[in-house]
Amino acid sequence: MTEPYTPPKVWTWEVPSGGTFASINRPIAGPTHDKTLPVGEQPLQLYSLATPNGVKVTVMLEELLALGKPAEYDAWLIEISKGDQFGSGFVEVNPNSKIPAMMDHSVTPPQRIFESGSILLYLAEKFGALIPTDLAGRTECLSWLFWQMGSAPYLGGGFGHFYAYAPEKMEYPINRFAMETKRQLDVLDRHLADKDWMAGGEYSIADIAIYAWYGNLVLGRAYNAAEFLDVASYKNVLAWAQKIDARPAVIRGRKVNRNWGQPWEQLPERHSAADLDALPKAP
Repeated sequence: MTEPYTPPKVWTWEVPSGGTFASINRPIAGPTHDKTLPVGEQPLQLYSLATPNGVKVTVMLEELLALGKPAEYDAWLIEISKGDQFGSGFVEVNPNSKIPAMMDHSVTPPQRIFESGSILLYLAEKFGALIPTDLAGRTECLSWLFWQMGSAPYLGGGFGHFYAYAPEKMEYPINRFAMETKRQLDVLDRHLADKDWMAGGEYSIADIAIYAWYGNLVLGRAYNAAEFLDVASYKNVLAWAQKIDARPAVIRGRKVNRNWGQPWEQLPERHSAADLDALPKAP
């Protein structure tokens, strides 16, 4: 840092802090405007965007459908850069105003579910899939799921913010969060040295959750930071991520609630499997 900073005795919010998401960051909760959420015909209503946390859920739903589970869903686009997450309807589903959020209308009264890890666990238990049934396997799976939920803020909110989104590059925070990101990648690389999947013998919600963040990082899709972090050196993580990336349900799930990229990569709203089937083919 070029100038020392002395924190005030009491912090007050005076001006936006700058950076890519400055216009939507604020120190208070609650809605900023009235907006009713749309509701489609499917039992599950997803309100999301294809960020890593959003991709977790769309991949999960597509995996469940691939298994023959009755997990049909409507996926509605929430454009966080425009503040959709602060609409009154969305805040009713998720008082924390973060995507993804879901309503299950197959139960009475309809059940809201927020936080991506909670949604994955809810769907796994509801449909009896993608989570081990034995106590030891389930515990291992949930340990890794909660590890991801606790670790990703260092990757996204820490490293990603200061490396890619902050208004200026600052050596100390970039070094601090790069070190922690590489430590986390090393945790994964060591764990996957003798395992096919995070929970051991079967693909699970732990793999889905961790792939959405760390898989995409080592595959070169996050923050333009693959070379900086030397992600190719984490060979076990890379092989695991490539294996997940090739799954048909993952390929489909990554396209849902996406409104950027090539035409064959994006489906801002999804209301049936036919919507994905109708996308143009990649050349």
